[in-house]
Amino acid sequence: MLSELIQHGHGLRLLHLPKGPLPLHCMATGAGFERRFNEAYSWEGTTRGAAPFALIQHTIAGRGELDFEGTQHRLGPGDTMLLSLPHRHRYWLASGQSWEYFWITLNGREALRVARAVLDAQGPVLRPGREAIDRLAASCLTLMRSEVPIGAASAAAYAGIMAMHDGALGGPVEASSAPAALLRVQRHIEQNLAANLGVDRLAAVAQLSRAHFVRLFTASVGVAPSSYVLEQRMARAERLLIATDSNVADIAATCGFGDANYFGKAFRRTRGVTPSAFRANALRGEM
Repeated sequence: MLSELIQHGHGLRLLHLPKGPLPLHCMATGAGFERRFNEAYSWEGTTRGAAPFALIQHTIAGRGELDFEGTQHRLGPGDTMLLSLPHRHRYWLASGQSWEYFWITLNGREALRVARAVLDAQGPVLRPGREAIDRLAASCLTLMRSEVPIGAASAAAYAGIMAMHDGALGGPVEASSAPAALLRVQRHIEQNLAANLGVDRLAAVAQLSRAHFVRLFTASVGVAPSSYVLEQRMARAERLLIATDSNVADIAATCGFGDANYFGKAFRRTRGVTPSAFRANALRGEM
């Protein structure tokens, strides 16, 4: 599919699809195949609006530069950049250089959830295998070729972000293949989200040293223990915000946040909106 995309040629398409009757949690907002050469090209991750979205951009030829939270990355052929916005980063074309790449932008709760998981596990620069790149190229080509209905745009977006998931994490961990100690920890987390779930406590539940537990958990689950706990707490908070009329302070306590103000900041950092705004959007069917 990558060869078909290259044969299709350069171009881009921004999607402005009307909302359908059913809220979709993964939606493409644009796709393109471009070549930049010795020109001013620079994008700041904090100046592209307040609405959260994700960007997948795969380098075919040339070179791009990325500053991600102060860490410098050089993007060459075969590198795929994954970003969740808004965020403190900048990517650009250095003077005298060229950069050929294809990209997809997407939004929605599921798209952002998967993007965050991949970023937590692998960082913003990945080198997926050929199969994952072909899947990503197929998604881009579908979105570029012609006008697409809402469902097809959502399917293409989901296929693209899941190509990154599989390229980065190698697919989901089967419960039966996870060590018994980690299954015990995951059950403990699920049943005790309001309690202390620090790494030392979880290592004790696993009956492992702290260092060995962190290595084993991260390798098996795909994210660090602290990131896993935070995501489980946020997922439960989302469900409570949607399904109950409990106030934000009570939900914060139920999900293990002793301070409602800290919960609000953490929710906004990971979900892009405040808990109250998330609840209002869900009630309007906009999530």
